[in-house]
Amino acid sequence: MQSQIFELQYALDTFYFLVCGALVMWMAAGFMMLEAGLVRSKNTVEILTKNISLFATACIMYMLCGYAIMYGGELFLNDIAGNDALVNDALITSASNGFNGDAVYSGASDFFFQVVFVATCMSIVSGAVAERMKLWAFLLFAVVMTGLIYPIEGSWTWGGKDVLWLYNLGDLGFSDFAGSGIVHMAGAAAALSGVLFLGARTGKYGAHGEIRAIPGANLPLAALGTLILWMGWFGFNGGSVLKLGDIASANSVAIVFLNTNAAAAGGAIGALLLARLIFGKADLTMLLNGALAGLVAITAEPLTPTAVQATIFGLIAGMVVVLSILALDRLKIDDPVGAISVHGVVGLFGLLVVPITNPASSFVGQIAGAATIFIWVFVTSSIVWASIKAIMGLRISAEEEYEGADLSECGMEAYPEFTP
Repeated sequence: MQSQIFELQYALDTFYFLVCGALVMWMAAGFMMLEAGLVRSKNTVEILTKNISLFATACIMYMLCGYAIMYGGELFLNDIAGNDALVNDALITSASNGFNGDAVYSGASDFFFQVVFVATCMSIVSGAVAERMKLWAFLLFAVVMTGLIYPIEGSWTWGGKDVLWLYNLGDLGFSDFAGSGIVHMAGAAAALSGVLFLGARTGKYGAHGEIRAIPGANLPLAALGTLILWMGWFGFNGGSVLKLGDIASANSVAIVFLNTNAAAAGGAIGALLLARLIFGKADLTMLLNGALAGLVAITAEPLTPTAVQATIFGLIAGMVVVLSILALDRLKIDDPVGAISVHGVVGLFGLLVVPITNPASSFVGQIAGAATIFIWVFVTSSIVWASIKAIMGLRISAEEEYEGADLSECGMEAYPEFTP
């Protein structure tokens, strides 16, 4: 009887993990739709190509080397060479996977759940560098980011390894439940580095410093992408509980779902209200980014806050993202979709509010963790961007930018019927 109960729990936890991984994979569609809606129509095909290609690249690189780097052991190809269907050969516990909790599930399901997180991190970079980066330069960076930069950073956090053999972030009181810093701020750090190497889109800033709005081509698509991301986030945060097969875990999953939704709602309202105060209008793009900001903020700790606290954290995050987007524009840091603000600035905010509700963490640990993640990703990304720039260049020509990256990089248009 005990063996049957164990096998049932194993099957349930593995199935839950796989479903949550599929939800996170669906976030790739959300990022793709959001970005395609917020760029100009002449760059739509290139955005779609980038997002699907980066997902495929992440899956391959993380399988070849990223997973082994992040969690130790042999390459994953060797790990699954045995009979992973046997329960005794497939146990993964918190001691080996870097998460909290006594999870019991298939090793293949763990890899699947982790690899979609890697793709999410890389998707953040895509939107920030949109409309002026060469497609193949971007994909070359994706190879290094998903196969090396992110896995090494992840090994210091979820992998439990010392940072460059110096200190352990967990011992300092660092906690990041589902990746406000580990995934989102890391992606934003790489994006910021890329944007600084690229420069702004032509015409974004005037000769006298004025900021010129460049409207997106398809706001319904952007809104759809946001709702897809909102839905996918339940897998992102809920799956990080790691299991469902007992009463305590099931209750934790319910709390995480509740708080994730509450924070997103708070972020949307916070951004909407502040945008109304600043612009005198209801700004849809700020509303969308506000919802995403709430989701990013609660990702660091969706289990310990009450629903009211989660809503408040989201509300503040929604306001923070509006102010951050405006500030980066004044600094002439051109981010077409607001990715650096949503995932970077708010990712940091999410880490800093964790100790308010989670006594196991500390502000010192959160700051140390955030600094470690940002410095590592920003510096290594800068080295890679600089190398790619020297080898093949990062930016399309001014003529190609004027015509749109769709034609120059992909040789086709997203909406040919509407082209004169």
